[in-house]
Amino acid sequence: MKGLRLLQSAAAATVFCSTAVLAEVDPIIIKGSKFFYKTNGTEFFMKGVAYQEDYAGNGTAGSNTYIDPLADPEKCRRDVPLLRDLSTNTIRTYAIDPTKDHDECMQLLEDAGIYVISDLSEPNLSIVRDSPVWNSELYDRYIAVVDVLSKYSNVIGFFAGNEVSNAANNTAASPFVKAAVRDIKAYIRQRNYRPMGVGYATSDDEQIRDNIADFFNCGPQEEAIDFYGYNVYSWCGDSNYQESGFKDRTEDFATYSVPVFFAEYGCNQPSPREFSEVGTLYGDEMSPVWSGGIVYMYHQEANNYGLVSIDDSSASLLPDYTALSTQLASVTPSSATADDYTPTNTQARECPPTGNFWNASSDLPPTPNEELCSCALRSMTCVARAGISGESISELFSTVCGLDNSACDGIAADGSTGTYGALSMCDPTVQLSWAFNSYYFHQDSSNRQDACDFDGNAQTQNPTTPEGNCRSLLQQVGDAGTGTVTSMPTATGGGSRGSGAGAGTGSTSTSTKTGAASAVLIPEFSTGLLGMGAYLIVSALVGAGMILL
Repeated sequence: MKGLRLLQSAAAATVFCSTAVLAEVDPIIIKGSKFFYKTNGTEFFMKGVAYQEDYAGNGTAGSNTYIDPLADPEKCRRDVPLLRDLSTNTIRTYAIDPTKDHDECMQLLEDAGIYVISDLSEPNLSIVRDSPVWNSELYDRYIAVVDVLSKYSNVIGFFAGNEVSNAANNTAASPFVKAAVRDIKAYIRQRNYRPMGVGYATSDDEQIRDNIADFFNCGPQEEAIDFYGYNVYSWCGDSNYQESGFKDRTEDFATYSVPVFFAEYGCNQPSPREFSEVGTLYGDEMSPVWSGGIVYMYHQEANNYGLVSIDDSSASLLPDYTALSTQLASVTPSSATADDYTPTNTQARECPPTGNFWNASSDLPPTPNEELCSCALRSMTCVARAGISGESISELFSTVCGLDNSACDGIAADGSTGTYGALSMCDPTVQLSWAFNSYYFHQDSSNRQDACDFDGNAQTQNPTTPEGNCRSLLQQVGDAGTGTVTSMPTATGGGSRGSGAGAGTGSTSTSTKTGAASAVLIPEFSTGLLGMGAYLIVSALVGAGMILL
């Protein structure tokens, strides 16, 4: 997205100009499986609240729009005192707009001693559980959020995904989220930002909860999560440590190597809630393992999880607010100090094998590299014309890949087998052009005159001879597009969209989660069912809101 490329530069400039004038709180750091205040070294336990209004979630359909909760100073002036009085020290936001100004809200939160964990996605740009991709457009969105929030010392970190895989039949989406974790961690290092964690928030699905916890923790540290959020609603009413399953989950994570906390909690059956689990969560049985939790949620909406009711911009406290306030005020979790704490949970989990309830490879999709995508597009002879609609792109993928399966090897992506084409991270226009160009050159030279047409949707161009880094990148890609690109991107922002002949923005599609950008279907080649029409949706009509990132 060109707009995101522009805002990345603007965000970087804002960081430079604004850091000196913002007051700072003591940043939160990670040591072993615990959070600590950086300067005074005391352990940090989240007493959090989910803070985002009018945002659909939990796999349901919802609006493509969202309200940035950190970009409205008037609302922040209304709400931050209530959050402070609740003993809140952390809020979780599910989608922020990186083009907006967050200084005043973030300063109000900072003055109240409140930290922020933010999801990186938004409804139109997220990794979708049933049609996952990790591409340049998502990468641009995610790093834009990092750029904008990096200047605030009360930002703890980011969620690269939220309940993306929530059942055994969609675990193949998890490698795409883990690739996002890897690349956002690398980006934070490359930009020399202060340490900020990148984690994942999971649902409490019995069939996959052990495997998914292992998956995001296993492998090289550069790929693994920095913290793990658990969305759990199993303690309802007068439940207890054993009946709720909290005891079992605490035992499960007793040796986890990174901090774990409840990224959402607060069953609302019965209502109003009593929050009797708070004392246990911050008590001696759980606080050695869990770093607190985030109650769902601040705003009262149709789902009846609210702590506060908003009417004509005025806030009214609900019984849930009073109950939670009483519970939080009474807890004093036993804490360690950073100097005296020696991590013993240093061993990462083993990556889970594929089986009945886990179908995700430990091999991850490639890092989005718009320099490579742009370079590849310029080097092609046969490319997609500008302005092709999303539905037409889907049909054209079906056509060209059906005619020549191998023409699409370079753009295939299968999280279950860990098979990814080198250009699987490019936008659909570049991918379609690659398929057209591969098909074109797979034809005998005497038949190529009509091989670049596809009912007027393809055209020839004069290719640019690759030089320098472009040449090196394409050599790594290989003629079939199945090579491994080891070079990291040398620049942020995408050059592929709108670059060269045929790369019109009208055909660019997004990986959406809520609503429809355009339904773009790319064949899933590993199934061997191409001729029977087995296709994988990669940018499509999708589910909703905060669940997928």
